[in-house]
Amino acid sequence: MASDPLNPLGTYLRDRRTRLDPAAFGFSKGRRRTPGLRREEVAIRANISPTWYTWLEQGRGGAPSPDVLDRIAKGLMLTESEREHIYMLGLGRPPEARYQLVDGISPRLQRVLDGMVLSPAIVKTAMWDVVGWNRAAAVLLTDYAKLPREGRNILRLMFGSDRVRTRNADFDKMARFVVGAFRADVARAGAISSAEVTDLVAELSRLSPAFEALWHDNDVISHGEGTKRIYHPDAGLLAMDFSSFAVEGRPELGMIVYNPASVDDAERLCALLDEGEG
Repeated sequence: MASDPLNPLGTYLRDRRTRLDPAAFGFSKGRRRTPGLRREEVAIRANISPTWYTWLEQGRGGAPSPDVLDRIAKGLMLTESEREHIYMLGLGRPPEARYQLVDGISPRLQRVLDGMVLSPAIVKTAMWDVVGWNRAAAVLLTDYAKLPREGRNILRLMFGSDRVRTRNADFDKMARFVVGAFRADVARAGAISSAEVTDLVAELSRLSPAFEALWHDNDVISHGEGTKRIYHPDAGLLAMDFSSFAVEGRPELGMIVYNPASVDDAERLCALLDEGEG
């Protein structure tokens, strides 16, 4: 199908429509001049006016509303990536994030973590629940496998564990960073007003006056990069540079990778990992 550079949304919708099997949606195949669903059939499935849908494919009638795009995405059974694409074509922006609770990560992503043998790395949710980690992270940071699921939350660990607090050499700085980044994460994931966030903030505020004060400061901080200094009972003080990465297609997940800040830090981390294998 020829693409219309002046109407990319209409071209894309026509392409998706003609790929669908009418029988799979309960429509009679009958005699059809073109493959796929008819425009009025898409309109029925999307619960919008057939005239409006026709205009949309023809590039008439102005920009569609988010509600219309969501209805069309459902009617055409678009994937989440395809739904985001029609938002970009129709409105020039992605849709608002839909927050999803996460229990774990894919085996493929776990293999990525495991491949970073000398770099402690974790995958966390917008709620700052750790859902993936490698052996280096378990040795240097926390062995998350020994914690119950609710105990793997970085905020609960920072503000509820004296052991974690004393191991952070720059606790006040890191605490402000984590709370500000948490606020940005849940807003980006569309969860800032969710019951899960409200309950967690209330719990942490009861647990820690320090968290409550930082939360009321309303700071918003980007992950980016930085340096974390960690007291380890066997290796002593280690300086670890960290970098944050998004997980493509998973706005509710983020990856944090740590690397030794100096040659000396690298040698002591390697010794610590070697000792853990013994």
